[in-house]
Parts: sequence; C-alpha cells; structure tokens
Amino acid sequence: MQQFVDSQLIRGRGYFTKQAALDELGLSPESLKSAIARLSRKGSLVCPRRGFYLILRPEDRSLGAPDPARWIDPLMKFMGIDYRVSLLRGAAFHGASHQAAMVFQVIAPRQLPSIKIGRQRVEFLFQSPQAFAKGNRAEWMSQLKTDAGFARVAGVELTLLDICRYFHRAGGIHGVAQAVHDLGNKADARILAKAAGVYENSAVRRLGYLLDRFGHSRQASALRSIAGKAKSFKALDPSARPIVPELAQVDERNADWKLVINVPMEIDL
Repeated sequence: MQQFVDSQLIRGRGYFTKQAALDELGLSPESLKSAIARLSRKGSLVCPRRGFYLILRPEDRSLGAPDPARWIDPLMKFMGIDYRVSLLRGAAFHGASHQAAMVFQVIAPRQLPSIKIGRQRVEFLFQSPQAFAKGNRAEWMSQLKTDAGFARVAGVELTLLDICRYFHRAGGIHGVAQAVHDLGNKADARILAKAAGVYENSAVRRLGYLLDRFGHSRQASALRSIAGKAKSFKALDPSARPIVPELAQVDERNADWKLVINVPMEIDL
C-alpha cells in the first residue's frame, strides 16, 4: 500500500480513489480498508469524500490537508459534478488585493455538504442546474494552475456576479464592495452583459450600483438595460435592518439601479 501511495506522488497525483487502489493492488476490499486505516493513523491519508483519498506530504500535515486547489478538480470529476471556484478565492485569484480567502468556495449545480479537514475548509454554494449550465461556459472561465494540475475558476465577470449573488458568503456587502472596487475595471463589459442574464435581477443591480459608484462606468453601463426591467426597489443589503423602523424612511433611493442604499460603503483604498 505504501508503494502504491508513493507511486501516486511520483506521478504528480496527491490523491487516489478506492477503486483505483483495488484495481492496481489486487487486494480485497477488507484488506484495502485496513491498509488505508493504518496510513490514516500515521497521518499520511485523509478522506474528504467516501472512496476518495488525499495523500499528505510532510508540509501538508500542519494544515491537515493540501490546498484544495490541488485536489478540487479530481474530486469533482470523481463525483461526476461540474463546478467553478469563485467568490473570495476567485477574487483573490484575479488580483483583489484585500481578499483573504480563508474558505475555498465552489459553485456547483447540486447541494453538497462542506468539507473540513484540519484547517482547510471547502464550502459549496448551490446554483440551480439550469442557471449553472448557462453560466459555466468555457469562454467565461479561467484556470488556476497548481503543481498538481488545474482547477476551474470563474472568470472576472462570473466572480463579480457570484459575489453579488452570494454576498452573505463573501464578507457581507462591504466585502462585496471591496471586490468590485478592486476588480471592476478588469471585467469585459460584453461578457458581463451576457453573463448577467443568468442571475437574479437584484444581484445584477447590486453589482451595477457598485461598479457605478467606484467609477467603472463602462462595465456599469453594460448592466443598465437589465436593471431597467426591475419593477420595485430592493435593499442594497437585505440583511441590514434599521434599529428604529422609522430610520428606513430616510435611506437613499437610487433610481438608476432601483436600490435602497441602506448601508454606508466602507472599503480599503
């Protein structure tokens, strides 16, 4: 078993599946289970999903697992589920200097439980299969290269839209504002306009307002026609509630984006 694990590392694979080990070693399932248990007790293996194992090199053991960027792609292929890395990890990948991605966030078209191994955490966010299929186009994606291969990362445009859609998982509205400030000028306005059609109108308006506010006027203009379809005002931050209900009456209303600006924007310049 140890020779099999070493051979995987020599091939540049820091992982293996139960079936691959059975096929190569010719062990019975019970013998393989015992061998895996022995290596797990030694701190050499961890199991993020049943039937899929990560091989821990000495430098990985302090964190409990390798960086998820090194194994998210083979894991998702093993499960037969398409995906994209996005939100804070996507923003950091594209150069948002203020984004500290403490959680590795992945968008998928299925409800999946989070993975926590040691200090590594992978959080899965659900997007409806129909919307996911329309948005997860190869030309709107980027690749995160690691020493173990590649992971699929949302392009700048999808990253911004994802952050505005799942703002409560991206550091709240202030974390969203920071990412839009840092990345807005990198977005292709034409791609942004096309990709926005996959998202809820309120998320598109949130992004458009922030792009406008931070001077990314070309990108903001690409979203105005979508915002124009809104029939009612929505809160910029739906999670914010005034201490006194009467205070809601004095919130600024932005007619261009049909948003109630119910929180002040705070970013680091």
